[in-house]
Amino acid sequence: MEWKSMKSLRAVVQEVAAQLVVTRDYSLPLCMRLRYEPSDPYVVRATLFTHSDDPGEWVLGRDLLADGLSGSAGDGDIRIWSATGHGGQGMYITLGSSAGTALLEVPVQEVKTFLENTEALVPRGAGSGHIDWDIELANLRAES
Repeated sequence: MEWKSMKSLRAVVQEVAAQLVVTRDYSLPLCMRLRYEPSDPYVVRATLFTHSDDPGEWVLGRDLLADGLSGSAGDGDIRIWSATGHGGQGMYITLGSSAGTALLEVPVQEVKTFLENTEALVPRGAGSGHIDWDIELANLRAES
C-alpha cells in the first residue's frame, strides 16, 4: 500500500496505511486518506478505502483528532485515543453508525505529521478567520 503526503495552499492530504480491527488477533489492511481544507477549518475528512468496497467518508473534527493524540477524545459515534502511553505506536478511532461500529488502528506519527501540516496552514484557534461568512450566511438563507 502506498501512502503519500501533499500540502498546498488549498488543502493538506495524507494517505495513511490503517488496519480495520476485526478481532483481537485479526485485522484487515485499508488505506485512509485524510484531507483538510482551510476553507472548512474545523473539519478533517477521512476517506476509507478497501480492496473490495466503495470508499466511505467520515467527517472528523480537527480538534477531536488532535485531542486523541494525547488522550481519549470524543463520545457517541466517533471516539479517538492513543496507545502510545502503553508502549504502542498507534491510535484508535471508533466510527459508529446505524450499520454498526468499526475500530481502526492508524500510525500515531502519521496523524501527528498530518495535523502539524494543517496547523501550518491554519493554527488551532484561528479557524474562524478562514471562513467566508458571506457564503455561510447565503447557505443558511437558502436552506430556510
